[in-house]
Amino acid sequence: MTFSKIAKKTIRIVIVFTIIIGISILGIKWAGKVMYPLEHREYISKYSDKYNIDPFLVASIIRVESKFDEEAKSHKGATGLMQITPSTGKWIADIMGINDYKEEMLYEPETNISFGCWYVNNLKAQFNGNIKLALAAYNGGSGNVTKWLANKEYSSDGLNLDKIPFRETEQYVYRVLKDYKIYRKLYDYEDLYKE
Repeated sequence: MTFSKIAKKTIRIVIVFTIIIGISILGIKWAGKVMYPLEHREYISKYSDKYNIDPFLVASIIRVESKFDEEAKSHKGATGLMQITPSTGKWIADIMGINDYKEEMLYEPETNISFGCWYVNNLKAQFNGNIKLALAAYNGGSGNVTKWLANKEYSSDGLNLDKIPFRETEQYVYRVLKDYKIYRKLYDYEDLYKE
């Protein structure tokens, strides 16, 4: 076994023991909050309130999109906490009337969360408040979701998706909704306003 393999194995063992000790001393909720952080809560609460979105849904999107890494960048060029593409960022900035918009602003937590919340709200309105459709559109594009709803192979009623044909989008929706349930169990809404 090489030194790097031994070091990685040792680190994993230390992490597991730390979690076990933390659970035994501080409880299971503590361990859950380590795995499901609530960073940037001031911006999450501010913009989820402004755009009428559950803040724990926003936290779930951020966790799935970037794992709360402000510098995250996808292979498709989406950037920041909520993984906004440059073209979507420009479109949102134009609608919001932000004249001095630059792509680098998408790395700023406040700007990224503001844009992401606005976009989720926009998608929610487009799909009549249906969170699952809004999430599918956030990941797979609203044009695709509209096409899927019109196709009997994917939607039996034209209002809900029975099947999401993009595997990545299907997994994305599943993961965000799973994390959303976990955030709602781990945190109280008052936690959003604590420093």
